[in-house]
Amino acid sequence: MNRANPARSRSEESMTTITVLGSGNVARALTGRLRDAGHEVIVGSRAPDAVAADFGVRVAGLREAAKSAEVVINALPGGVSVEVLTGLAAELSGKVLVDIANATESDAYGFASALFYPGSSLAEEIQRALPDVRVVKALNTMHSSVMADPALLAVSPTAFLSGDDADAKKVVGGLLAELGWVPEWIIDLGGVETARGPEAFLLMVGGLVRALGPVPFAMAIAH
Repeated sequence: MNRANPARSRSEESMTTITVLGSGNVARALTGRLRDAGHEVIVGSRAPDAVAADFGVRVAGLREAAKSAEVVINALPGGVSVEVLTGLAAELSGKVLVDIANATESDAYGFASALFYPGSSLAEEIQRALPDVRVVKALNTMHSSVMADPALLAVSPTAFLSGDDADAKKVVGGLLAELGWVPEWIIDLGGVETARGPEAFLLMVGGLVRALGPVPFAMAIAH
């Protein structure tokens, strides 16, 4: 398996400002790798002063962070994503929004037990609420450590793209390459409605953790 790091040095002219909305484990996994790829990275938090020391990048309030970025990654809790992002509609208008969140109800052990949006998906609900935003679903079918280091696993994982804007998906594909994803590991499923399948994967996680233990894992498509 090819484990080469595809991250490359970027000129100042090609540098993209990327905001990660959310300050949990997913944000921590992504920010360092994107910064090392040459991007200006901003973390958007509802309590920026409380988490500023956790990141080696600028941390700001959600509105300021969203306004400052060219590409925004939604790493907020899935259950509040639509509400929070709708409140940032003006700041997000016209931008690429990479939705990596999962909106599920949890059981007594903290594992997903039901989808918040049966018959739909979080990505679709975000796109419906924010028609001027170019939503792309990605990276929601894996442990946070795999998002920024897919070569961590013994078997090549799969990253899925779902979205209505082809150019936005190209942008997201480029970011995935900088995170270590080779083209053969990325599958473009089609429009935003195809996010329903990858989002439903989270319902398997509780069973997988019980079977495998708390180890990093991801969905992979063999073909």
